Amino acid sequence: MIQLQNISKAFGSRPVLQNLSLQVDRGRILGLLGGNGAGKTTTLNLILGFLQPDSGTITVTGETAYIPENVALYPELSGLENLRAFAALAGRDLSTQEGENLLARVKLPAEAMSRRLASYSKGMRQRVAIAIALARQAQVFLLDEPTTGLDPAAVHDLATLLRQLAQDGAAILLTTHDLWHLSIDSDEVAILSAGRLVDRFEVAGQDAAQLAQRYMQAK
Repeated sequence: MIQLQNISKAFGSRPVLQNLSLQVDRGRILGLLGGNGAGKTTTLNLILGFLQPDSGTITVTGETAYIPENVALYPELSGLENLRAFAALAGRDLSTQEGENLLARVKLPAEAMSRRLASYSKGMRQRVAIAIALARQAQVFLLDEPTTGLDPAAVHDLATLLRQLAQDGAAILLTTHDLWHLSIDSDEVAILSAGRLVDRFEVAGQDAAQLAQRYMQAK
């Protein structure tokens, strides 16, 4: 559902991505790992169409949802009101019951649905953003550093939610520095270094320490 073929991108004389090829299939979670400046966020911006590649092709099949590191929603509205407002902007008129069902699907506590978003934790805001994506019937999810600032319990909850989305048929690409998150969540890891894909492998059976060793070897 996401396919990048031989993507290169430079800003002025500085190459950011060099002949990058990646694929994420339906039902799969790919973690994009790399240091600052490796090209992770640029890759997401290219997929979203915010940037255009200098060469290569990008194909995305299905409605795309982008969940940034800090989700921007209306703090004075409740979670349910945010969901209904953003769904309306996308042309879908959600009833209160439909909205509550979507928020329940992403495991937002029932008592929080009518509470102002200003009182939400980062993890709760992420759940509302994912519910908005589901209201738009998104099938492709792009997440940029989703676990920054989350405690271990919230990271585990997010991993569980993303796994459910994948089981429902979504294709998920996330960037992260969180090796533990990758070890409990991703199907595959792709390692970027200086804009190049230097390793890609299945996560199954590897813990965070093994991922760290593989990352250091690839760099």
